[in-house]
Amino acid sequence: MTSLLESYAEVAGAEVVDHLRQLARPLAGMKIIHVNSTRVGGGVAEILEKLVPLMQELDIDTSWEVIEGEDLFYQCTKNMHNGLQGNRINIPQAQINAYEQTNSLNAEKMGAKLSEADFVFIHDPQPAPLLGHCPDRRGKWVWRCHIDASHPFRPVWKYLRQHVRGYDASIFSLAQFAQSLPHPQYIIPPSIDPLSDKNIALPAEEVASVLADFNIDAQRPLLAQISRFDRFKDPLGVIQAFKLVKQFVPSVQLVLAGGGATDDPEGEQVLKEVEESSNGDPDIHVLLLPPDAHRTINALQCGADIVLQKSIKEGFGLTVTEAMWKGKPVIGGDTGGIRLQVVNFNTGFRVNTPEGAALRIRYLLHNPEKMKEIGERARLFAHDNFLLTRHLREYLTLMTSLHLNCQDRIEVYN
Repeated sequence: MTSLLESYAEVAGAEVVDHLRQLARPLAGMKIIHVNSTRVGGGVAEILEKLVPLMQELDIDTSWEVIEGEDLFYQCTKNMHNGLQGNRINIPQAQINAYEQTNSLNAEKMGAKLSEADFVFIHDPQPAPLLGHCPDRRGKWVWRCHIDASHPFRPVWKYLRQHVRGYDASIFSLAQFAQSLPHPQYIIPPSIDPLSDKNIALPAEEVASVLADFNIDAQRPLLAQISRFDRFKDPLGVIQAFKLVKQFVPSVQLVLAGGGATDDPEGEQVLKEVEESSNGDPDIHVLLLPPDAHRTINALQCGADIVLQKSIKEGFGLTVTEAMWKGKPVIGGDTGGIRLQVVNFNTGFRVNTPEGAALRIRYLLHNPEKMKEIGERARLFAHDNFLLTRHLREYLTLMTSLHLNCQDRIEVYN
């Protein structure tokens, strides 16, 4: 039976997997724990779903814990998320109390396990206070921020900073997101799993069947944005851009598809706003998909001529990487991690307004050869920079550096 690592070697290259094995040797047998706030929905869960078993296959004792809370806790962490991305948010004290109490209760359940680990990776604000409940910890703790924190609302960051300043290190997706903290900070962009149902090559018949199921005409131009229904993803701006394009390209269609996440209480309201904005247009397909609709998402991206991710704020934007991996030109918001992926006139276009998005959509629809050329470059760029194997390599390097207490150079031997 082909191992997981051997399967990745077929996509990323045998030398890449050999390098992972070299980097993992000094860490063999160590206990690693990842903690986040949801097992389904959102990019963090998707990454951990494959990152954890890959670490295990490298003989690293790796596990994944999920913090649990009630509605008031998730309202607080959603407000924190929005505040870190620049919204002027006043978080009620009742929510702060729920946030701290929830972490205290979760620490009672998993604290002993966390204290015994060699490395603990705490993902985003939700479980950040766990560190303070483990005074007898023996390992290194790393706070991993997946959010665009480049211009946070200062009161929100000031509060959160008191919980994360005591970590041994922190990770941000881009250098621009990093904040002043009294410990080493690492820059590690996220990644996609090329072997997942969301990213494997699909038969043309399956793509056609999915489009037909949603009454999408495969013979007409199709635009798609696949995202959680979140205001920072600007789905209303996408609809506005579509309506501008339709004045010149009447045959164009739009898919806005996404699912919910258990730690996002605003999704239902945003979905309602999107449905109202679509105003019954039969060429706008608003799809609320279940968490396991990975092949459906894959087919929608494969069936699209152009993929959009018109975010106003974006920590990274894994849906951008997914589309690029499928050879699609991407029109994305000029923000956050999208800037790391979408290179103007090379792998797609970055825009700031619905009018700008409409202009670039029209340009690509009227230049099919350019659209194909940009899509091919996008796939190569994703292969070279944003696959899970690169992500894992950088995690292994970080852990080796912290384990050996070295900052300048790490020697790796065969």
